[in-house]
Order: sequence, then structure tokens, then C-alpha cells
Amino acid sequence: MNGTAHMIIGAGAGFLAANYIQAAPAETIALIGAGGVSGLIPDLDVDGKLRNTFTSSYQFLMTLAQVIGVAVIIYSWWAGTGQEMWKGIAAGLGIMLVSTFIKKRHLLTVAGAGAFAGGLFLGENWLLLFGIYIIIASLVSHRTYTHSLIGLAFFAIIAYYLQQSVRTEGILIACAGGYASHLAADMKWLPFNKRGVKLLLPLSRKEI
Repeated sequence: MNGTAHMIIGAGAGFLAANYIQAAPAETIALIGAGGVSGLIPDLDVDGKLRNTFTSSYQFLMTLAQVIGVAVIIYSWWAGTGQEMWKGIAAGLGIMLVSTFIKKRHLLTVAGAGAFAGGLFLGENWLLLFGIYIIIASLVSHRTYTHSLIGLAFFAIIAYYLQQSVRTEGILIACAGGYASHLAADMKWLPFNKRGVKLLLPLSRKEI
């Protein structure tokens, strides 16, 4: 199933969540969006459609990193003084250097590390855990752990902390429902799926 279909089905799960809790119109839109995005998340794994979409902009992102590095150096030289200036220049050079070593296949792993660091710095558990999820997803084969009950449970924990952070009731249900809808739509019971999902990993590798 393609990404658009997964997003639509996930958005439907978010709509059902909104109706279940009788959310206000603004919250309903937020829950539909959360369900739609969550319906795409399992495909962050290796060869997954969402991952391939993310890494297709590799050259643009690398060029952007180089430009940011140069901008940091120029700004530090122009506005900085003493140690502050040299730290800024070193940071800019570091950005430029690191970006040259990042391979396309490692881009998502680096993004996950960035999300983890951001969550740690901001004290946001959902972002920290989502960073861990992205790192793991970037390393596992398609339709394995991200398409299992373990992946669903881990993402539900992320959604729980996100709900606490944004203080919007129904986020957990919408996100978990959107994610679960992706697994259901990738199962063998649908005639257009040649492969199923290994829902019971690591206990069983049988496709369902």
C-alpha cells in the first residue's frame, strides 16, 4: 500500500479518536493530523517509503548544512569576540566537516540522534524516545520490528508522553490508532499485499 493510502487511513483513525472523546473542532483537526502522520511512521525502516522520501532530499540537506556552517563562521567572525568568536568558528567548521562524512544511508540515523539530543536538551521524553525509535527504524529491515506489536507499543509510549506534553486529550488514541492502521493495512488478508507483517517479532517471524 502506498504512503498516501496509509496517511488517509491513519487520518481516519484520528477522526474516530476525536469522535470517541467528543473533541472540539480545533482538537479534531489536530487528532486527524496526528493519526495521518502516525499512519506513515512504520515506513521509516530500511527501504520503507517514508524513509526513501526523507533521504531523496539528501543533496539538498547536505548543501544546506554547508551553507549553515559558512553562515555560522561569518557571523562568529563578524559579531563574536574572544573565545566566543573562536568557538563559533569551530562550530561552523565542525558542521561543514561532519556533513561531508554523512552518507545517504546514515542520514535518517543522524536525524534520530538529533531528535534524541533535542529531547534530552529540552526535557521532552516523547522527542527523546522518538529519536531512539528513528535510530532503530533506520537500522532494521522493512516490515520487521516497526511493523510489529513491539513497534506499536513503543510508539504508543511516545504518544503518551506527547499527549502529556501538549496537553491534548486523544493524542494517544489517535497516534496509536493511526500506527495500528498501517500494520492492519499491510497484512496478508488484503489481496493486493504480496507480503504480510511479522507482527509477533521476536517470538515469531511468521508473516500475518
